[in-house]
Amino acid sequence: MKVTYKKQFIGNQEILLFSYSGECAECGTEEELNEDNFYVPSESEYITAEEVDFEESEVVEIDARGLWENIRKKKAREGKNYKPAKPGDKDRPEKEAWKKAQASEYQGRKVQLNKPFRTPSGPKKFSVYVKNDKGNVVKVNFGDPNMTIKKNIPARRKSFRARMRCDNPGPKYKARYWACKSW
Repeated sequence: MKVTYKKQFIGNQEILLFSYSGECAECGTEEELNEDNFYVPSESEYITAEEVDFEESEVVEIDARGLWENIRKKKAREGKNYKPAKPGDKDRPEKEAWKKAQASEYQGRKVQLNKPFRTPSGPKKFSVYVKNDKGNVVKVNFGDPNMTIKKNIPARRKSFRARMRCDNPGPKYKARYWACKSW
């Protein structure tokens, strides 16, 4: 038996539609989900993990990684030989996948990821929207609003990069990464 699923949205709720294929009399059939046949079970109707007894052959792992995770793994796998896919290649994601990966929401509004911008009255000089390790969109603030950046002076640039340990700036969702990138 093979279990597959697809995501569907009703209103602003994400619903998973499961379909079963193979010879199984108990599995049922696949039907279109609409408001008439949509049913939300009560707490008492849920089954705990201890109550379910699966055999290893019945369990199908679902790979739900995102686009950027796939690109990072490909870069790690191919090393120095990595070249981004060109339009028309089988490895190249479709335009909808690119837009979905880059357009995200932060507190209910659409934002562009990984593009620093000046904050006119914010707590810091610059901000950027990024996804953290849990996949949530967060706003990272960095830079002193009362100081000017003098990165064109080599001694100051070297001092700043040593002080901030820019040889290993850390993850994108930390201010140090973006401060090092701007210097």
